[in-house]
Amino acid sequence: MELNRLIRHHLRPYRLQVLIVCIVQFAAVIATLWLPSLNADIIDNGVVTGDTGYILRIGAVMLVASAGQIALTATAVYYASKVAMGVGRDIRARLFAQVQTYSEREVAHFGAPSLITRTTNDVQQVQMLVQMTLTLIIQSPVMLVGGVVMSLRQDLVLSWLLVVLIPLIAALMTFIIAKSTPLFRSMQDRIDRINQVLREQITGVRVVRAFVREPYEQARFARASNDLRDTQLRVGMLMAFSFPLVMLIANLASVAVLWFGGYRIDAGSMQVGAITAFITYIMQILMSVMFASMIFFMLPRAQVCAERINGVLDTTTSVVPPATPTPSPAARGHLEFDAVTFSYPGAAEPVLHSVCLVAEPGTTTAIIGATGSGKTTLVNLVPRLFDVTSGSVRLDGVDVREYDPQVLWGRIGLVPQRPYLFSGTVASNLRYGNSEASEDELWRALEVAQAAEFVRAMPEGLEAPISQGGTNVSGGQRQRLAIARALVRRPNIYLFDDSFSALDYATDAALRAALVPHTRDASVLVVAQRVATIRNAHRIYVLDQGVVVAAGTHDELMASSPEYAEIVLSQISAEEAA
Repeated sequence: MELNRLIRHHLRPYRLQVLIVCIVQFAAVIATLWLPSLNADIIDNGVVTGDTGYILRIGAVMLVASAGQIALTATAVYYASKVAMGVGRDIRARLFAQVQTYSEREVAHFGAPSLITRTTNDVQQVQMLVQMTLTLIIQSPVMLVGGVVMSLRQDLVLSWLLVVLIPLIAALMTFIIAKSTPLFRSMQDRIDRINQVLREQITGVRVVRAFVREPYEQARFARASNDLRDTQLRVGMLMAFSFPLVMLIANLASVAVLWFGGYRIDAGSMQVGAITAFITYIMQILMSVMFASMIFFMLPRAQVCAERINGVLDTTTSVVPPATPTPSPAARGHLEFDAVTFSYPGAAEPVLHSVCLVAEPGTTTAIIGATGSGKTTLVNLVPRLFDVTSGSVRLDGVDVREYDPQVLWGRIGLVPQRPYLFSGTVASNLRYGNSEASEDELWRALEVAQAAEFVRAMPEGLEAPISQGGTNVSGGQRQRLAIARALVRRPNIYLFDDSFSALDYATDAALRAALVPHTRDASVLVVAQRVATIRNAHRIYVLDQGVVVAAGTHDELMASSPEYAEIVLSQISAEEAA
């Protein structure tokens, strides 16, 4: 059972607290079961006989027992809450750490909305189950068994009612669980769907407004929301059906006890205090079953959530760190693609075919090609966002798959095609590249990235706030800050994946000129669509449908490569190209 496996694994560090909860809950139930017997003694030996002193003595004992029961219950709830919150925290931390190891392949398999739901809502359901189990379920069996024993002590003849009541309620709970399990599974899928639709609408709000698709998106969200509402209503109807039925059974049981108990009192076989205690025990038994039924409602949903959580925890990344990393050679920045072929999962054909490419330290190597030719995929193979299908990518003579991941990533400065900034400040985003960087280093990187001017114009300077995704700055500013972040790192290899596309020609030229002395000892690999960005590169590789069809300098390619010449002449005139 997935739920049992998940909870058992994460409860191990809290065994002492769970033991304390069990002991305290047992003591609290004993005190609760003792109170009706004390009350029966007061009625039979105090009220009926008119012995006020006996009433006061036993009443004082009842007060002490009640105070103890309250203190014990509060202690149990306190420790149960600590355990449940700790288990929830540990599962979330483990999920987060697992997702951090995933490559793009695993993230795409689950989908970001589903991963968010599993880390938040699904964990919360498991956490709530642990809390309810420690506070209610542990005491329910003890209360049930103890209530039966105490009922038998009060009157053996009336106890035949328990033989009818307990199987009846057990059958009711079994029926409800069988009906609710598929509904809870459907509910979690519908929560995933709402998260997906909402995330798409928030991320693509500009596109939605540009194409005046607000009514369509509202209808799409309404459909997802209505699906969830309908499923929740069906679950709610089951719950609404069960609790009144349990209360009906409890009240009918009380009536039956009074009816048959009255005859026994009239016959002198039973005392008034005993019938009062018997009714109380019947109610305690039924309440313990009803408390357990609350868990039975939560159990199917928690089971579904546990399956989804374990689905993430059991999925290992396709980009596996080496068991024994190769000792890192001296960092130079020599990068080589040797007959690299790559296919996406399920794709009919490879994206890259036997690509051979070399980037030397102190040089700028450019990759250009039509949209969909595999340029970004090629760049993503260097930091192992994916692993090659065949061939190898070597850094300083060692296959990147043999590096310790931390060492590999420490030698690479990546500026992705879609630069992403985190919520925080300009400084906190730049220090993603180097957490120990000084303010002087940050300003130096901003100067090179042509971003210092607009950062100085911000009232807070380096402490200027950046919203999630960098939405409070323009696309060009976002690109320049992402470039500055990579520069702060001072890596051996710079990977610029179409990182100058949002810059005007003057800024692009100034930035590239400023980069030259800053990256003199590093390898620079530039992916670009714009010819002006890469025409001065030491070596240019032309990709066409995943194949390197030509390589050389700008002048060499203009003379020898029709594919390159076509790209160039689509952007500038023949005179400018010459």
